Order: sequence, then structure tokens, then C-alpha cells
Amino acid sequence: MADTAVSPQHVPQRATDVIVVGAGLAGLVTAAELTAAGRHVTLVDAEGPAALGGQAWWSFGGLFLVDSPEQRRLGIRDSADLALADWLGSADFDAGGAPGGGDEWSRAWAEGFIDFAAGEMRPWLHAQGVRWFPLVQWAERGGYLADGHGNSVPRFHVTWGTGPGILEPFVRALLDARAAGLLTAMFRRRVTGLVLTDGRVTGVRGDVLAADGAARGAPSSREPVGQFELAASAVVIATGGIGANHDLVRATWAQDAGRLPQRMLSGVPDHVDGSGIEAARGAGAAVVHEDRMWHYPEGVTNHSPVWGRHGIRILPGPSSLWLDADGHRLPPPLFPGFDSLGALRHITGRGDDHSWFVLDKTILGAEFALSGSEQNPDLTGKDVGLLLQRVRPGAVGPVEAFAQHSEEFLWADTPAELAARMNTLTGTDRIDPGKLARTIRERDRQVRTGLGKDLQVTATAMARRYVVDRLIRVAKPHELLDPAHGPLLAVRLSVLTRKTLGGLLTDTDGQVLRPGGGALPGLFAVGEAAGFGGGGAHGRRALEGTFLGGCLFTGRTTGRALADQLSG
Repeated sequence: MADTAVSPQHVPQRATDVIVVGAGLAGLVTAAELTAAGRHVTLVDAEGPAALGGQAWWSFGGLFLVDSPEQRRLGIRDSADLALADWLGSADFDAGGAPGGGDEWSRAWAEGFIDFAAGEMRPWLHAQGVRWFPLVQWAERGGYLADGHGNSVPRFHVTWGTGPGILEPFVRALLDARAAGLLTAMFRRRVTGLVLTDGRVTGVRGDVLAADGAARGAPSSREPVGQFELAASAVVIATGGIGANHDLVRATWAQDAGRLPQRMLSGVPDHVDGSGIEAARGAGAAVVHEDRMWHYPEGVTNHSPVWGRHGIRILPGPSSLWLDADGHRLPPPLFPGFDSLGALRHITGRGDDHSWFVLDKTILGAEFALSGSEQNPDLTGKDVGLLLQRVRPGAVGPVEAFAQHSEEFLWADTPAELAARMNTLTGTDRIDPGKLARTIRERDRQVRTGLGKDLQVTATAMARRYVVDRLIRVAKPHELLDPAHGPLLAVRLSVLTRKTLGGLLTDTDGQVLRPGGGALPGLFAVGEAAGFGGGGAHGRRALEGTFLGGCLFTGRTTGRALADQLSG
């Protein structure tokens, strides 16, 4: 979608109805709904046209769907009631508080999302050509009691085409809207403030940034070469969260969750800095639950980085030993793939900047996947031949590339040699070789029984009862010290910043509210900027597959509500 040059002296030929700030998935869905209703939209983004789609383009394309045909074909018994119980057990919403200060709106959005995930989301997307990988994945297994965190059943549906596959119908719709004269796209426009007229948001202002041909995701210039100002009946903030602003992430991290380290990786491009949220705050918008975030403890440095501090998340199966920086196993149920935020809080509570997976070559090949569209060329490219590699022995290509090129993947034939390499990488002596050997032997003794009392060993055996895990995600239990499965492997894991769970407080139409709970007329918010609805629809924890889904749901809901409001 080509840029339309705009300066302070030049505005679009047609007066616009709505300004959508941010060209990520939530912004595109909002714009698509508005233009479908005959409203003119001006889409404004600080990046160039190459970045259209924002973070969603880089995503694995996972969607949280409930009682889907894919689930039913696999014998998964799911329901909206079960999904809502899982959501509420994970969210731990606040019960009350001052007007606008609790989780009233958050819970309303959460209940609406579950209805969407169990109802209209799949047929709505399917009608637009979106399809899914038939093997539903089991993310965030939880491992607590029945009313605690986690997914009771597999719900993570990977889109055929990953993130780009989800974006495609909305990009197509907006290209059609532009051809029909209903959309103006303005790139390299950084919104720094909102225009208020008699207490109502009536436009945006900001910097015209220098032309920059940066590739998708790569850092781009922030040099201003002019200013701009636009007017409209309404403004929608769709600029995402704060994940690349590490200083802000550390400053707002919950005080009872330990300390985020100075050295972190970024799971989002540099432009995801919270600027849209701050512009809305400056106009009087309420920002709530800022200390709620969803970062990952399983990050590894990208050997071929695109943006600053670029990290990739390992999507692990349950068999690897997860050790802290001193070589102790993380406590149950903090096993790989069970409770990401719980594991992160354990690590930050110790004041560490890293932890370790310890495994072997067989587990690497069976259980390691990497998050992101670019790390899954088979699914992204819809390549069936390449996809078949997942059911064959050995690691898929991108995982094998990390195993060969990453300095954080350490191979060894013995625990003593492995400990020495772990200590060399960190420049410490925190991993005791004797203790590491004992930890591995004790785990292997439990596997050898065929039953065992070790909760991770029994949880891994239980996981293999699910056909997809048995087929492509969970290795057959075996001893790590069995040479037939070697060599041993240690992977250093770092904190990977990603999602903002709090954000602009909105009602169930996406209308932004003031700190006292009243509406801020003319201002709406969607996606991560709105905490995926109501300033925090996930609560304190998330169930995965709900971030892209949250962008779809908030964009669709807000776009339709705003179109109705403008028609009234």
C-alpha cells in the first residue's frame, strides 16, 4: 500500500471520518470494518509501507479457538464454559475498586472474547479464506489445580500462512477500500499528541519523519523533517504496547515480581515503544494495569537479527530440565510449556538474567519449535513438503540453524563438560558439575521406572496421551545420559519482552475512558494499546493464542460500534 505524502499544508482531498493510528492487525481490522460501512479512514503510522501489519506479520499465527472442528476431529472436548473457567482462573481479576480502577471492563471484554472464540471468529475468518493447521497445539498447560492457571485442553490453532496468513484478508480489504476512495494511508507520520476541541478528541498532530527505506522490522530513522495535523470525527489508537521500550518495561514491572534484568531481548521491533498510549494519556485518557505484562523467559538471541536486541522464543515441549542460573530445577509446575509468567517471576524473583534448558539431541529434534513467521517457513509458505519434515526424526531447519550457529546452544558428551561450557558462556562458576550430574541421574532414575514420582516425568508421560503431542511435540521418555540420544545440550535462556496486558481503559465499544470512568469523547483504542480490551482483558496471565485473537476481536468490535455511532 503506497504512502500518500502529507505535509502541514496538504491534507487528503476528502475529509476523513476516522483516523486510525497504527497499521498493525488491530488497526487494519478496525479500518476494514469502518470502510466496509462506507466510512472514510485515514491510516497513520510512523513506519514505512514495508511494516504494514506490524507485529502480527512476525507472529506464529496462533489463535485461541474453542470447540472448533479441528479440536473435535482430534477428540478434544471443549466448551465456552470450560474456556471461560480457564480464563478466569488465569486472569485473577480484581473484584472492585474505584470507578474505572478495577477489572469490570476487563472482565466484560474477556467474556465477550470467549463468546467470539467459541462462536463467530472461526467462520468469520474462514469466509475470508483463512485456514488452520489441523493439529491443535497445547500451550500454557498450567499444572495447577482445576481452578488455577492454564488451558485444560489444547486450543492453540496455528494459521496456515502464520501471521501473514491472518493479515492477508484485511490488507486485501483495505486495498479495495483505497481503490474505492475510502482509505488514505500516511506512513512515516509519528503521532505525538491528540487535538482536543471543547473536551473532545478531534484529531492528531505529530512529526513527519525522514524518508527511510528500512526493511520490515528493521530500525528506522526518527529524524523529523516537518509537522502534520489532521482532523476527524474520531481517533482510534492502535499503536501496540511498550515491549521494545526496556526502560519503561523495567519501570512499570510489578514490584512484587522481582527485578527485570538489565540485559533483556526484544520480541518486538524497536518502534513498539508505547508512544500512542502516552499521547492518549496526555489528552486525559485513563491508563490502567500498567504493571501487567506478558514477557517470556525462554528467549534466545537471534543469530540473524532484524531489530535491536532481537530475540526468538523457544516453544518447548515438556521434557527438558529447566534449571535456574545456579543449576537448580525450577519448582513444580514450572516445567517447559506450563506457566511462562510463573517461570519468569521465579527467575526475576532471584534477580537473575538467565536460566537454562538441559536436554539431548533427541528432545531437541522432537520438542523444540521457534516462535515467529520467519522461523516457520513451512507453515508461513504453505509448503506441504517442507511441513512433512516435522514428523520425521531430527530438528526442523530453523531449529537446526540455531543449534549450529547460536553461541547459546552448548553441546557436550558429559555433564561435567556441559557444566564447564555453561560457566564459560556466563563467565561464572555457578553451575557445579557434580550437582548437574546428580540432577540428570536422579531424573533418569525416575524415567527408568516407567512410572516415577517426579512430577515433570509424570506430566510428560501424560502429555503423550494426546495424539498431537505424541506425534510431533513430546519425545518418548528416555534417559538423558543414554548415548543413543546424545549428545547433551544446554541452552541459555534470557528474558524476552513481548506483550503489554494493561493499557488504555475502554468500555465494551472501545470508547476510551477518563480516570474517573467517564468517556473521553472522540477517542477509541484497540489491540494491545487497549490491553486487548477494557485496559486488561487477560488479567494477570494469558492463555496464548489470545493476542492475535484479541486484536481481531477489539478491532472488529470497535470498528463496528464506531461505524454505528457515526451513522447515528
